[in-house]
Amino acid sequence: MNKEFLHLAYKSLLSVPLIYLLSSCSSGYNFKQSHNYSKRIKFLVMHYTAIDYEKSERVLVEKGGLSAHYLVPESQDFSYGERELEVLQLVKEQDRAWHAGDSYWQGRTDLNDHSIGIEVVNVPSCSAPELNEKGEPIAGQQATHLATYSVEPFCVFPDYDPKQIELLIALSQDILARNPDIGPTQVVGHADIAPGRKLDPGPRFPWYQLYKAGIGAWYQQQDVEYYWHHFSAAPPSVAVMQRALADYGYDIAPTARLDKQTQDVLAAFQAHFLPWQMNAQADGKTAAVLFALLKRYKPNQADKNFALYQRLAREPKRYAPLGHEQLYIEYPQQELSSRIDVNNKYQFKGYRRRGEIIIDNINAERAEILINGETINIARPLKAGHSYRYSLARRTRDGVNTLHIKSVFPENAKLSIRIPAPKLKSNPGAINFAAVDALIAQEVELGFPGAVLGVVYKGELVKLSAYGYARAHHGKESSAAQPMAVDTLFDIASNTKMFATNLALMHLVSQGRLDVNKPISHYLAEYIGQGREVRLVKDLLTHSAGYPAVVDFHRADNHLGRPFYSLNSEHTKQLLIRGVPFEMMRAQRHLYSDINYMLLAILIERITNMPLDAYVESRLYAPLGLNTLVFNPLQKGFKPSQIAATEIEGNTRGGRVNFEGVRDYVLQGEVHDEKAFYSLAGVAGHAGLFADVQSVAKLTQLLLNRGSYGEVQLIRPEVVDQFIKPTATDESYGLGWRRAGNGARKWHFGPYASPRAYGHTGWTGTVTVIDPEYDLAIVLFTNARHSEVTGSDSNYKFKGKEFETGQYGSVITRVYEAILAHDK
Repeated sequence: MNKEFLHLAYKSLLSVPLIYLLSSCSSGYNFKQSHNYSKRIKFLVMHYTAIDYEKSERVLVEKGGLSAHYLVPESQDFSYGERELEVLQLVKEQDRAWHAGDSYWQGRTDLNDHSIGIEVVNVPSCSAPELNEKGEPIAGQQATHLATYSVEPFCVFPDYDPKQIELLIALSQDILARNPDIGPTQVVGHADIAPGRKLDPGPRFPWYQLYKAGIGAWYQQQDVEYYWHHFSAAPPSVAVMQRALADYGYDIAPTARLDKQTQDVLAAFQAHFLPWQMNAQADGKTAAVLFALLKRYKPNQADKNFALYQRLAREPKRYAPLGHEQLYIEYPQQELSSRIDVNNKYQFKGYRRRGEIIIDNINAERAEILINGETINIARPLKAGHSYRYSLARRTRDGVNTLHIKSVFPENAKLSIRIPAPKLKSNPGAINFAAVDALIAQEVELGFPGAVLGVVYKGELVKLSAYGYARAHHGKESSAAQPMAVDTLFDIASNTKMFATNLALMHLVSQGRLDVNKPISHYLAEYIGQGREVRLVKDLLTHSAGYPAVVDFHRADNHLGRPFYSLNSEHTKQLLIRGVPFEMMRAQRHLYSDINYMLLAILIERITNMPLDAYVESRLYAPLGLNTLVFNPLQKGFKPSQIAATEIEGNTRGGRVNFEGVRDYVLQGEVHDEKAFYSLAGVAGHAGLFADVQSVAKLTQLLLNRGSYGEVQLIRPEVVDQFIKPTATDESYGLGWRRAGNGARKWHFGPYASPRAYGHTGWTGTVTVIDPEYDLAIVLFTNARHSEVTGSDSNYKFKGKEFETGQYGSVITRVYEAILAHDK
């Protein structure tokens, strides 16, 4: 087209009457629908108002800054009156309402531009401290969905009004009919598009009811069952879960860590699709529902992520699998010694008149096997591919036993032999503990609250006795005294360090997933600055990293100041990793510190991609059949009456201590340690485990067996040795474990303990002693702190800690004396 033609065309347009041009602009153009277009409205977003109808209308209509397209009232709202429920439209659908804020879904940001927002009147009771510009909590703030939470709020969610939901369904069906681009996965909650910042419409919102009415997404049960079949045994990694959540629509960065953003997204997803399981964890059930949703609505992404899951599951593990018994032999040996008499001979731990041998035959016809020099009777001929179990009760002895594979026929035939580790056998009354009983009983008569004592000796539980009361004082509440029982659970305080955190660390070292000689930053990449890079994992274990003994994160007036005040677990963990300063140089001296074990718990969670409690409860305790070792027992089905009480007036020391939010009631089932309770949600590496004596006694037998119990191996023998041996600088320290050494901790281990004895104590009144020299373990749990507090405001004592039982040493000594007298 030439310039002259364009000029003539322009002149002709100028000659056309203006009224004709205007009418052509409005309706005169020819129209042909392009295939390359879509509707502006892509999403339907559900909210709750968190305030009543009258306030909601005023906020959304009169005040600036917030709006929504629709407002749905509820019955029984005094501010609405007795009018018939009607939907109120506030903004026309083609216009933009300011309801979504900073938001993201399925690749789009600022969803105000692409969505219709419905506010549903629903008033949850929420509270959370807001922070001012200095980062300080502002007391008395009323939390609503219109606010941004500075820390995780506590909310109680009411049910939605059925009449209100009928209105909402009709409205939503209308909206979807007019806006065909809103697919099932584009009907979302405010929490889905702004996880961590928003909670609405809450876990009581009837998403499934809406789905049944054709609104929104839901999963097929058969798909959930298919994925659960795979994920129940081995859930997808956090990295796979992050990819799957992002593919469904969430804003989540691929960090491969169960960090705060991931927990926020998981909480939002669970509130929408699994409101009965809001734990913010990447567990198998959550994964099964997520993959089922992808399978239904985004099958390509489901297949892609499931293929990744399967590939990772098939890849060789970065850690060595553990065996299932204390002794496992594959015959013939791969490498034979030139010293003939050392070949095919082994030792194992056993007890007289106990034990068994398992022979898994591959293709042998005959075998001659000796136990303690005596040939055992086995099948002749052996059948290929068969497994045989034989009792060794007639040939075993206490302590070291020998096994010799003397011959196998034919030559080059193969078989394997397994010998399970000893299990704890109950044998009460086998030893006279009258002196011990007399001491504790007398002190209970004099006012000591209560105790449970367990003694393990040569593979037998020879003592399991309860004394006094699990709860002897009423406190503010009126209740009858509760007698102590042998199965009473105790808050074991710092024994958590050993029987949760240390066992987990020993387990990870045994698998090759952890090297204690590596820098902490090898596992926690953000652990850098101010000399953190040179701190090793073992520095935390030996309390020589240089940290202060304690930081009272739960108090705004802690010695490091308000920046270290935290009532949020994730925030506390960040302070531990990045913030807590050192008081000494590395390895300058041993300074016992809770900080070390708080950090070790974070390290475990990072390596395993599991919360500490989930890891130890599922990977350590469950294989041993121990279901009474738990964090947060009141959240896991236990009743206060099953648990020994601790302090009578909460954390107040009889009214002498006060801080914002301090508990002042009898503590029974809540962890006493303030840092664990307030700042780490009850799950911490230094405190928080509740246990009964018999379960811990089984764990001591596992350790006396050097890492195995029955047909379960949790720790390799050499790793047990590594953790319990003395440090070069202080023989009272092992890796985490405290040691008897040569009498350095006589108040704990008594005068008769061997130098090899190890164990720990707990502030609430718990003590453990494990002595391989005697094949002995002592577990004494008391509720010594469940007693009157005496003294001045600055110099006070718990009456229970003034008794011999509450100071441990005398009870431990009398147990040793009973054992020594029995062995004369």
